[in-house]
Amino acid sequence: MKISIPVEEGALTAPVCQSFGRTPLFLMFDTETEKHEVLDNSAAASQGGAGIQAAQMLADSGAEVLITYRCGENAIEVLDAADIKIYKAQDGSVAENIAGYKAGVLKLLSEVHSTQNKG
Repeated sequence: MKISIPVEEGALTAPVCQSFGRTPLFLMFDTETEKHEVLDNSAAASQGGAGIQAAQMLADSGAEVLITYRCGENAIEVLDAADIKIYKAQDGSVAENIAGYKAGVLKLLSEVHSTQNKG
């Protein structure tokens, strides 16, 4: 199982980044090998549609799970189409969130952030 998590630094001890589409990096953790890799989020510098582009990048990478604090409605459509399950991150490190997912403690993300009326 490939788990993707937005991060500002590529370490299991790092906290989960508060942003999804504009996170600088995604940590990709493979539950079968217990190894991780870090992907640069090229969408972070986009003028618009960063969430959609980040979601497509995760779909292309083979991610099966996303652990994040929040996600916009357009990005969720892309993630849903790719059958990527979205879980709500908890305060703590990437490793703690992965452990929470494995233990069944994390809940599916239920709040969708609207992309309308943003200025």
